[in-house]
Order: sequence, then structure tokens, then C-alpha cells
Amino acid sequence: MKSRLTVSLSAIATSVCLACQADPESKWVTVSGSGTHLFSSAIVHSKMNTEVGYVQRSTETVELDGDLQGRVLYHPLSTFDFQAGTLTNTGNQVFSGTILGSEPVLLHDERYRFDVDLATGTTVGKVFLTEHIAGPKVQCELTIEGTGAQTPAGDAVIAYTGRCRFSGEG
Repeated sequence: MKSRLTVSLSAIATSVCLACQADPESKWVTVSGSGTHLFSSAIVHSKMNTEVGYVQRSTETVELDGDLQGRVLYHPLSTFDFQAGTLTNTGNQVFSGTILGSEPVLLHDERYRFDVDLATGTTVGKVFLTEHIAGPKVQCELTIEGTGAQTPAGDAVIAYTGRCRFSGEG
């Protein structure tokens, strides 16, 4: 009886956290998925004109699907440069959701950067969800790409790839 219970608990633990199967030496697990940047629900807090465009502060959300399931609350400082045809986003963001089937987590990032070609909507970015707030101890480093594709509501469609690492504490 004891051996069946041990096997059952082991199977449950493996199915609850797929990241537990990571290479024990590196502890990094490859992740990928898609998302939607919800421009349609953005709240603009301020906008200041510059010589070449403007700087805007806002609150926005991004819905993530795939290995990361959840929502990002995003407070970008958006610098629009119409002469160069670019937009750069930096600031703070918090991810709330699950990673590879984990328990819910909250992670903060103040190092992200997104660069957008205003003519095509092509987006390239880096995300560093490395500051633990709550839930399992995990860090994620992601590359974000967008082709300019949009939903019917005008929200941007993105894809992400990267890696996450669970520390085993939490």
C-alpha cells in the first residue's frame, strides 16, 4: 500500500509542475507562447510633447497563453520618435499567473525594453521577470516578438520564447 501511495504522489507532483523535470544542473526550462497586448483598454495618465514626438505614461495589460498563463500589468514610459519612426517602452510590469503548470506566482520586472517600428508595428523586446513577489520562487527571461498583427479590436498579437528557472523554494 505504501509503495502505491508513493508512486501516486510522485505522479501528481510531476503533473502539477512540469518544470520539476528541468535539467537539475541548469534548472532552466525553455518556455514559449503567445499573447495579446490590450491597447484597447489602456489608460493614458500623461503625455508630454518632445521635439520629435512625445513621451507617454500609461497603464496597460497583456494576456499571456502557453507555458506562461496569466496577465501582465504594465506601466510603460513610452517614447515616440516620429522622425526615427520608433517607439521605445521601458518601466515596470508585474506578471500574475502560472508557469508550466505551477501554483500562481507574482513576478516583477523593471528592466524590460520593447522597441517598435511605427511603420510596420514590428516589435522586439526583452523581459526579465526575476523579482519574486509571491508564489513559487521562479525567474523568467523572455524575448518578445510581434509582426504588427492585430486583433479586430486593434490589440497587438505577440509571441514569446525564453527560459524559466524554479529555485525549489516557495
